[in-house]
Amino acid sequence: MNPNDDRTPGAEPVTPAHEPRTGRLADGLRTGRSADEPGGAVQTAERGRRTVGPTGPGPGEPVSLRELLGPRHLGAATVLAVGVLVGAVNIYLAASLLPAMVSELGGADFYAWNMTVYLVAMVVATMLTGRFLARWGNIGAYLLGFTLFTVGSLACAASPAMPMLLTGRGVQGLGAGLLSGLGFAVVRSALPQRLWARGTALISAMYGVGNFVGPALGGLFAQAGSWRPAFVLMAVVGAVCGAAVFRVMPRSERNTARVPISGVSLVLITVAAVAVSAAGVLPGTAGKAAAVAVALLLLAGFVVHERRSGLRVFPAATYRAGSPLKWVYLTIGLLSLGVAAESFLPLFGQRLGGLPPLAASFLAAAVSLGWSASQIVGSSAVCAPAVRRMITAGPILLAFGFLVLGLIQRENPPIWLVAVWVPVLFAAGSGIGIAYPHLSVAAMSAAPDPEEGRQAAAGIATVTTMSTAFGTAVAGVLINLGGTSMLDSARFMLLGFAVICLIGVATARAVHRTGRSEPFRSSGPADRAEVRSSG
Repeated sequence: MNPNDDRTPGAEPVTPAHEPRTGRLADGLRTGRSADEPGGAVQTAERGRRTVGPTGPGPGEPVSLRELLGPRHLGAATVLAVGVLVGAVNIYLAASLLPAMVSELGGADFYAWNMTVYLVAMVVATMLTGRFLARWGNIGAYLLGFTLFTVGSLACAASPAMPMLLTGRGVQGLGAGLLSGLGFAVVRSALPQRLWARGTALISAMYGVGNFVGPALGGLFAQAGSWRPAFVLMAVVGAVCGAAVFRVMPRSERNTARVPISGVSLVLITVAAVAVSAAGVLPGTAGKAAAVAVALLLLAGFVVHERRSGLRVFPAATYRAGSPLKWVYLTIGLLSLGVAAESFLPLFGQRLGGLPPLAASFLAAAVSLGWSASQIVGSSAVCAPAVRRMITAGPILLAFGFLVLGLIQRENPPIWLVAVWVPVLFAAGSGIGIAYPHLSVAAMSAAPDPEEGRQAAAGIATVTTMSTAFGTAVAGVLINLGGTSMLDSARFMLLGFAVICLIGVATARAVHRTGRSEPFRSSGPADRAEVRSSG
């Protein structure tokens, strides 16, 4: 009997309905469980019957959030979630504190590079997640991530000048990127597969929570006139979570052999990240557009090299004809790109809606809250039609939110019209939330072996981080098209994002189309249910 099986010995066998196997990805999209797990989709005519324990949910039954947050999995779920949360919080925490930091340290010319260094370091670290995980295992990789984050936070807190602050932000970004990649990669071994959808929903919801907590926390410290304690607080959180890793995270096998990486792929994606980040600091529409174009060319070169190379950042399944993984990543990327609009919503709220800064900041919070709340609720879906509808509806809802918001923009709008922005933005954020956890499970389920599965899971964080950076650059280009008119700028950005995000409908449909044609691949033994012959 599998030692990881939760079933009670001697449970009554359940006769299956003998439905055909439809592929590992299709099983993941249908139930969020392994095809061989209790409540999953294993149907084996030769062996006749399968055993389902009374403690596990039956076929088609949603997995309770209480199980994820129960005593058995709470510790691991907390470390996975907080690891992603600290990275998301620090993006916006530092942005809120930058005026105070520049006022004390000087270096106003490096103002925008504070964010650039952090995001580029995050992208690089997410790409190296698979290597660190294979070399050091779950515990070692998490300790490295929290150590880098803690050291970087302390360096920021103690910075006497802007160069050291930027160095600290780079180290902090490396730790945050590694923790983000590990959150999606380690969920495969830290949680049973029936909890993958719930677990990834909790983890990815931390991006939305961080988008809300970061500015609020930074504003509180900035209001108090002291920015250094904010980084000390982040260091304390990192140290506490690092200390908890030994107690709550499962051990995994370590590969003592040196794990090779593709230097060319790493350089291409890093330079692309630098180019797209530079678009945010270059003046004029032409400069921003040129930087985005260069980044797109570098990404195209990255894809061409990955297809031909034996060493890849993303698993080989990404580039295989007929594989759904590339469409999963593209859909995740288009949803994540929409998140970048949050950064500019307070500007529109103040300049067009006439809101005070604090009230305007809650416009961005509406997107984050919609994203986070809908993920927790939507991840309970287990039947195939419902999951397919959520994945397709996600980009539609996001694009529709941007479209409506763009169409109702006015100069000096009445307060009731500004109030309408909030539910529209909440609905747009919900589009991300209802699709993201199921797409994450699809990515983790699409690779044929555990090593590729970890690589595919870590790729979720890479795609999310890179897409958010791209979205910010694209938003800057669209806003510049409006010239001196804030109304035109808002319309260009919102309607442009609506068109871009609508492309996600096509990629989501491609996920379903290719997922149904994928051949079945059995899951790993850690999540496999005991199957008995009826005799």
